[in-house]
Amino acid sequence: MAVNFNAILDEFKRTNWKDPGTWHTVPKVFVWLVIVVAVPVAGYLADTSSQIDELEQLRGKETKLKEEYLAKKKQAINLDLHRQQLREIDTQFGALLRQLPNRSQMDALLVDINQAGLGRGLQFDLFRPAPSEITRDFYAERPISVKVVGNYHDMGAFASDVGQLPRIVTLNDVNITAGKDNQLTMDATARTFRYLDEEEIAVQRKAAQAARKGAAKK
Repeated sequence: MAVNFNAILDEFKRTNWKDPGTWHTVPKVFVWLVIVVAVPVAGYLADTSSQIDELEQLRGKETKLKEEYLAKKKQAINLDLHRQQLREIDTQFGALLRQLPNRSQMDALLVDINQAGLGRGLQFDLFRPAPSEITRDFYAERPISVKVVGNYHDMGAFASDVGQLPRIVTLNDVNITAGKDNQLTMDATARTFRYLDEEEIAVQRKAAQAARKGAAKK
């Protein structure tokens, strides 16, 4: 069946759009199709589109929450292990801290170092503690300039004795030179350490805060 487009076009031209009662079949069908198509499209644009965007956002949040849940679940599973490791670290730190003397024990430690050398028959040409300490976060360091004379065996024994002291002492910048009668001269810097008491740590933190504030003002 052939469609006469000219007739349909003429019918549209003759249609009085202001008076729906006079519309013929073709204009009525056309208007009905427009309404059927336009209403869903308008509804989609007005409501469904925003709901789809919201749905995508919620899906993104859901994925993020799942990742956070899995991460926290993993932490919860390993919580006992982390607590055990923390206790072990605290124990090890406490053991190391006990190897650092406090302020009142520092003089005794200097005597121990001196006696370790004399006990091995070494001659001290120099034993000079630094006039001031080098302060760190929770401990202070005292360098001691040392110059001893003796044979190779005695110097090795002295270094071993220093390493076995109940307090932490290190020998640094060691320089050994040969002398007469198989005697050696060792120049070194012995470093002793002590932990700061609570009052000293408070002063240290206060000074650090003041320094940060001064740097921020600049």
